[in-house]
Amino acid sequence: MGNYQLREAVLDVLLRIDEDSGYSHLLINHEIKSRKLATKDEGLFTEIVYGTLQRKLTLDYYLEAFISKKIEPWVKILLRMSLYQMIYLDKVPDHAILHEAVEIAKRRGHKGIASLVNGVLRNIQRKGLPDTNDIQDPSKRIAVETSHPKWLVKRWLDLYGETITRQMCEANLERKPISIRVQPLKITREDAIKKLEGLGFVAEPSTFSDQGIIVHKGNILRTELFSKGFVTIQDQSSMLVGEMLSVKPRMRVLDACSAPGGKVTHIAEKMEDKGEIHAYDLHAKKTKLIDQKASDLGLTIIDTNQGDARNSHQVYDAETFDRILVDAPCSGLGVIRGKPDIKYSKKEADIERLAHIQQEILESVTPLLKKDGKLIYSTCTVDKHENEKVVKTFLDKHPEFMVDQTFFDELPTVVRNSIGNSEYGLQLFPHTFQTDGFFLTRLIQKGKSDN
Repeated sequence: MGNYQLREAVLDVLLRIDEDSGYSHLLINHEIKSRKLATKDEGLFTEIVYGTLQRKLTLDYYLEAFISKKIEPWVKILLRMSLYQMIYLDKVPDHAILHEAVEIAKRRGHKGIASLVNGVLRNIQRKGLPDTNDIQDPSKRIAVETSHPKWLVKRWLDLYGETITRQMCEANLERKPISIRVQPLKITREDAIKKLEGLGFVAEPSTFSDQGIIVHKGNILRTELFSKGFVTIQDQSSMLVGEMLSVKPRMRVLDACSAPGGKVTHIAEKMEDKGEIHAYDLHAKKTKLIDQKASDLGLTIIDTNQGDARNSHQVYDAETFDRILVDAPCSGLGVIRGKPDIKYSKKEADIERLAHIQQEILESVTPLLKKDGKLIYSTCTVDKHENEKVVKTFLDKHPEFMVDQTFFDELPTVVRNSIGNSEYGLQLFPHTFQTDGFFLTRLIQKGKSDN
């Protein structure tokens, strides 16, 4: 694929994400497959799409100083992606970026639009970018410099202060290393690392899970290890769920909000594929993802069903399960690094609405836990209202439950004294260990912590 066609493909995807609020990672994967992008083009294509998305508000701040009239959305996106390349990509010369932008503008619009695109980009070349230090309001300055909505920056400033907020926002602009989990019934971590290194990968063991591997270099999707189900992709923070649920073979486990299946398959592996796991998701379409992942990994004990976790108490008798996982639906503000569109699509009201749903799920599932059972509550967000506050509210209403204090002792050493820890659980920030932002805690009934 030529450079011109590649940039047209980038523009198409960015336009679809903008217009349809599409999920960037799904659209990127679809585009790569449908256009049959060569391996050498995949990297640049992904870099421009993700990078333009990640830096959207910063790029728009720069462009505002050079655009004096309303322009069509596709023209704005063309300017945005061109400016991203000019500022952040060293490998593409400015004259090539400019030439291709003008050609695309001619093909999609007319001579006047091509002239406007050429004029804006040349003006920026000549005059330079506006200085963000001129922005007096600290929340607006961080918002512009790191391309996060101002409401979100302000919220994080109130919750965590300026240092952590800026570190989080800056980390969200960087790509984190891929982490994978071995299927221990098929291969050891040591053998997997040897095989990867033999293929030219740069890999190291994770300190979060004895099944985890961090891959610094190489495309794991193109290996037989992945295609034959010896490994699966999972963030290190997410692996803590399977580790901390403390399951044993032949237990009965409920995963109340299970799709796409990364955590439940890990739990099945920890149970040596013996016992029973009941896995639910609100959407029938998503339950198929769980079945597919279980099939890929050769796991047989997961019984998948469509259902609303808030109705679990209507499906099962009290004290049915040894372990329960509530990986609650959340704002997803911990996974912005991999899904940058999240920070633009979420609203502050979503957080309060989700916190209410999270409470309802806990209310529904906790009666199903055996007296000596354990329950993990987790989210992939960094907002206290969905994490600590949800746990505190639940415990205030249910004095028979408590945070399992042995949970903190059993955490991997590397995260035991993390800056986000509180009496209610573990909060990981995206910048601390180069993982997703993630919250995790373990609840038990009082007087029961030895099983």
